[in-house]
Amino acid sequence: MLDRNRVFDIVDGYDLKKAKIGVVASHSALDVCDGAVEEGFRTVGISQAGRDKTYARYFRSQRDKDGKVLRGVVDEVHTLKKFDEMMDPKFQAMLRKDNILFVPNRSFTSYVDITEIEDKFEVPLLGSRALLRSEERGQEKDYYWLLEKAKLPYPRKYDDPADIDKLVIVKLHHKVKKLERGFFTAASAKEFKEKSRTLISQGVITEEDLSMARIEEYIIGPVFNLDFFYSPLESKMERIELIGIDWRFETSLDGHVRLPAAQQMTLVGDQALPEYTVCGHNSATMRESLLEGAFDLAERYVKATQEHFAPGIIGPFCLQTCVDKDLKFHIYDVAPRVGGGTNVHMWVGHPYGNTVWRTNMSTGRRLAREVRRAIETGQVKKIVT
Repeated sequence: MLDRNRVFDIVDGYDLKKAKIGVVASHSALDVCDGAVEEGFRTVGISQAGRDKTYARYFRSQRDKDGKVLRGVVDEVHTLKKFDEMMDPKFQAMLRKDNILFVPNRSFTSYVDITEIEDKFEVPLLGSRALLRSEERGQEKDYYWLLEKAKLPYPRKYDDPADIDKLVIVKLHHKVKKLERGFFTAASAKEFKEKSRTLISQGVITEEDLSMARIEEYIIGPVFNLDFFYSPLESKMERIELIGIDWRFETSLDGHVRLPAAQQMTLVGDQALPEYTVCGHNSATMRESLLEGAFDLAERYVKATQEHFAPGIIGPFCLQTCVDKDLKFHIYDVAPRVGGGTNVHMWVGHPYGNTVWRTNMSTGRRLAREVRRAIETGQVKKIVT
């Protein structure tokens, strides 16, 4: 892990009055950039050839002679042949010269080797560098390990398909779409075997990935992705904030559930089994009697990260949950960084974040406000790793 003192030395060499917010131009970059612009920062996106139009053209910013943004949110785009070229020492030196404070998102940790990020990315990260690896299922200290340490609820795990005694979901990577899911459901060992054989034959999953898949109880209930924020700077109010809640659209699952059961039974071939590729998000709220329970999840998660991944979570994180028929939470995934669904509340904010801050408060803006506050009070070292 890159010595945090090295990060502090880099920050000491920055002109923080000219600090810019940088991010991999994918995933939640628009929310990050929108929030940064709202709080008075210039923004830098790092893109890959063939994927840069969204940021370099359609959401490119226009400023007047005084620097006021008239439209758009992305001030500069660096387009590389491949995302992992950002590990080039010369490119990193350019980012440091430009006073970049970098926001890690899931695309960053998917397209760039995590070990490289941990050890060799010498640009200050806004958030916890040490926690990024916990998102990789199957690692020794993944988020399930952390949930267990925190005594947080998560779906029952099945170590052997032969033990399947109720509906389960099988979590593994998609064979072709490497960053997507090859998930499927099964209610028995027989169904597990039949579906896995079919998906392997269709080229959706591989035998190797199946052998390492996580099998867990399928929680029947709505999905609530809880977008939280933890502030190391706060001294008067609560350090944990619920900024918003989102849920997601998945292809081709959402097309399946819109069909009557009789019609679903007629599907054959590659139409028969749904895939779980996330393609969008929507905003949500929860009944107020559930909110205290949601905050309890966040409190326990934050405490566990501080105990096991010093200095602990910093800034945004997302606890992805299902709520069962008894109104109990089950955490099925954790994002120790800006969540994937926060674009649903960029600029307009979200009812929860807006209520706390009395203005439009998205995850991106909340993060940028923390940066501005840290600069103004000389506490930037508390929010970078």
